[in-house]
Amino acid sequence: MIRHRPSPDIAHALAKVGRARLEHRPRPRTVVVAGAGIAGLRAAERLRERGFDGSIVFVGEEPHKPYNRTPLSKQLLARTGRLGDLKLPVYRELDATWRLGTRALGLDVQRSRLLLARGEEVEYDGLVIATGVESRHLPGAPLWSDYVWSLRDMADGRGLGRRLADGTRHIAVIGTGFIGCEIASSLRGRGLDVTLIGRGNALMSGAVGARVGGLMTRLHRRNRVGLLLGANPVRWATADSKTDRSRPGVGVSIWLDDGCRVDADVAVVAVGALPAVRWLQGSGLDISDGVLTGPTTHAVHMDGGSPAVVPSIVAAGDVARWPNLLFDRIPRRVEHWITASEHGQAAADALLLGPEVAPPFTPVPRFWTEQFGVRLQGVGRPGLADTCRLAEGSPKALEFVAVYTRKGIVVGAVSANAGARLLEYTDLIGWPLDAPFPAATPAIGDRLTTV
Repeated sequence: MIRHRPSPDIAHALAKVGRARLEHRPRPRTVVVAGAGIAGLRAAERLRERGFDGSIVFVGEEPHKPYNRTPLSKQLLARTGRLGDLKLPVYRELDATWRLGTRALGLDVQRSRLLLARGEEVEYDGLVIATGVESRHLPGAPLWSDYVWSLRDMADGRGLGRRLADGTRHIAVIGTGFIGCEIASSLRGRGLDVTLIGRGNALMSGAVGARVGGLMTRLHRRNRVGLLLGANPVRWATADSKTDRSRPGVGVSIWLDDGCRVDADVAVVAVGALPAVRWLQGSGLDISDGVLTGPTTHAVHMDGGSPAVVPSIVAAGDVARWPNLLFDRIPRRVEHWITASEHGQAAADALLLGPEVAPPFTPVPRFWTEQFGVRLQGVGRPGLADTCRLAEGSPKALEFVAVYTRKGIVVGAVSANAGARLLEYTDLIGWPLDAPFPAATPAIGDRLTTV
């Protein structure tokens, strides 16, 4: 395990969280799962696996039971998959009550009540907060338009799919993270024209660094994706806008801060997500950039201005911000599908065990993306690194493993079309890098040295 010295402010806050407790019932009889996604589903399964025989109540805003979101920007847009592929396997008989199409409006921590519409309240002994994230909105972008879309849920996927089938030829994608790049790759595979717009100078650089991001940037260029990097949208106009109909046949026009204008049939905004925590305002929980929890996934309540762990409330998945002690004590969110699944399981265990007994949740995050036939896989937190080094393979052939370090400590690794080799580097995470990597010469290692 990496041993970092936390900043005095963070260490002091965590120490206070460890001392303070709110009253709770030792063994829950009714567990409410707020959010019907992968984290909530796996939490419920783990509860049953551990012998919990009380009531489980799901409260989910979407009208669907949990489904797999990852194909939305991959197989579905590329027309290599179907909506039926989104169905998730359920590994345990849940015997749960499903309140789908129901939005949580508030939380009363002291009375252990989830607040719903029309004054309805759902009492709980244990609460799993797993409401996930919602699409980030770009300032100035039309909120409701048939020509501007996001891609976060099944409704987005269906609507965008219908729009693309309606004679669309040119799509503008705003955002150069995983989702934006996957959308570009999927649509180019269908022969559509794509312009990818982002403020960074390399694709996905926040997640995989500038060097590996640069390799993927060149891959997109080779596949004739129009790239407008280092630019931000500053003005929008759509064909359904009452203020600008000067370009017949153009669905959306986007003016950038570098003076360029992009005309397209459809635009897709993929600039990240925000944790779905607005319903928790006034609850007393710390919801700055997600639900803050301690290392064990138990939520933190600001009790009279002092942080206190709430043993009856845990948070899991994209909505949770917690310190992964494998890396350091700084609370962060992780928006990876596999981590969300593991997070839900850990949160269920923590709810049953309590904060005094539950172990810290210290996963090695794992992620993957496939673009233009290149399968990029990652482990750890490459985005935390200050140095990136080629371990083996050929960047030119887009078949390699790169290792990421922070102050000499391995924090992550990324492979391109070399997933089997990546497993060997996973075990290096948390260890100092004080010797050459296996199968890597200094000459190869020096080719990729800066994130």
